[in-house]
Amino acid sequence: MNRIDAAFAELKSHGEKALICFLTCGDPNFPATKELVLKTFESGADIMELGVPFSDPLADGPTIQSASFRALQAGATVHGVIETVRSIRQECDKPIVLMTYFNPIQRYGLSRFAKDSSQAGADGVIMVDLPAEEAAEWKSAADGFGLATIFLLAPTSTKERIALTAKMASGFIYCVSRTGVTGAQSSVPADLKSLVDTIKAASGLPVAIGFGISKPEHVREVTQFADGAVVGSALVNMVADKADVGHVGEFVKELKAGTRQ
Repeated sequence: MNRIDAAFAELKSHGEKALICFLTCGDPNFPATKELVLKTFESGADIMELGVPFSDPLADGPTIQSASFRALQAGATVHGVIETVRSIRQECDKPIVLMTYFNPIQRYGLSRFAKDSSQAGADGVIMVDLPAEEAAEWKSAADGFGLATIFLLAPTSTKERIALTAKMASGFIYCVSRTGVTGAQSSVPADLKSLVDTIKAASGLPVAIGFGISKPEHVREVTQFADGAVVGSALVNMVADKADVGHVGEFVKELKAGTRQ
């Protein structure tokens, strides 16, 4: 069983929801990322999303754009991200998902990326700009190496797009809370539950909500009706502000408390 599937099953048996944390891999450098990931898991994160730095992260707001720029300036590469996963995996067995855009993976080679990522210990991949309609080649490569293919659905997704995505996806479905780009927000959209209900009616996979989830109260609110919450920009901001790992860990503990209904 894929680690992602096992994690959601274990959480469900305990009446908990998933806390999924995002960090840009290589910001400020790869050793720091490893330390942050291990502390985040130690503090209660259930799944880690590691962002692959890219020069044109169109779905990301200023926080993650800046983090990608810093990582690239520090010499981050796709190979370096994969090697960081390999290093983390030597000390931790919790699920790791790589979040990326299609371009760097196409340049790296789809089958090669699937093979290298899987062998390093990654459990799934989110390609932000790869729609289900165009994902057959990637899906075949990922399935061949046991990687989950996690798609995004948004408030603008049609019922037809939701149905196709539900058919193609594995691991979980990433529900984008609002239109626009990533970034910490002050509140959760009021109509979000309706979108999650629509996705759940089409798929038996867990549904996790991201984009704008930045506070423990947000996590508590969305996990009343979704299976997990993704917190990214709030953590990336802490890295940018040079918060020590202990401070990051305390914040993650507060976020995790919101998943225990």
